[in-house]
Amino acid sequence: MHSVLEDLIALLQLERIEDNIFRGDSRDIGSAQVFGGQVLGQALSAAQHTVEDRVAHSLHAYFLRRGDMTRPIIYEVDRARDGGSFSTRRVVAIQHGRPIFNLAASFQQPEEGLEHHAEMPDVPGPDGLKDLFDVPAEVLENVPMKMRRFLTAQRPFEFRPVERISFTEPVNLPPVKHCWIRAVDALPDDPALHQNLLAYVSDYELLGASVLPHGLKFVSGRVIMASLDHGLWFHRSCRADRWLLYAIESPNAAGARGFARGQLFTEDGMLVASTAQEGLIRVVDTDASKPRSDPRLQV
Repeated sequence: MHSVLEDLIALLQLERIEDNIFRGDSRDIGSAQVFGGQVLGQALSAAQHTVEDRVAHSLHAYFLRRGDMTRPIIYEVDRARDGGSFSTRRVVAIQHGRPIFNLAASFQQPEEGLEHHAEMPDVPGPDGLKDLFDVPAEVLENVPMKMRRFLTAQRPFEFRPVERISFTEPVNLPPVKHCWIRAVDALPDDPALHQNLLAYVSDYELLGASVLPHGLKFVSGRVIMASLDHGLWFHRSCRADRWLLYAIESPNAAGARGFARGQLFTEDGMLVASTAQEGLIRVVDTDASKPRSDPRLQV
């Protein structure tokens, strides 16, 4: 297995400290804080460790504080309810004695029922599309070092956008994006693991749709973005090591917040998951003389 994917799987497995308490490490992917998808995946994993014979069907989370990549994260699980068909878990992620994230997840005993689903958008398939981070050398030479590190880092997933976005030229675009995603290598046949990985990757690309209509350069340094909450619904089982189309739209941005929602489809058009997220979006002055304590930069 590819080493970066193997490392992510280990990251999501967590260390069990007590029956309902778990510890996880972090990885620096080039973001300003712990990647939100990592905390989502780890919190879901913590909840899964306390449930038997039931499958997650939804989760709702709030990001409370920036995560510290240099310190472990403690996950405390509250076994809120175990009913005849459904189980509910609440998870709090803690660093430095304070909660940085909380999650509520619901699990269901598998059963049959009515079925229908939305149609997949009519877009080109993944074959022939370039990876999102396949950035020309002349572009990399003209971006800040931290951004260059983010763009060139190895990732556990491939991202092949249908609509290519310029990293350097400001272009006003509709608040819609489509991106094919897939783990970089084959994965074990573990449904819980595939859900954890889907939670992890669902935080990529989502909020970015909210800035597309506003002609902001990706590498300008003028945009401060941070996830505030995240919703994820698992409609059907799927594999994270097979191509999934992430169809995203942002119907609203206002009040320094952007809202985006997404749908994940298999290559044969089956809707397997839906997402929704609101996040902070601030356009700031990049004058180097301004202190980092500027309140506009605080979440």
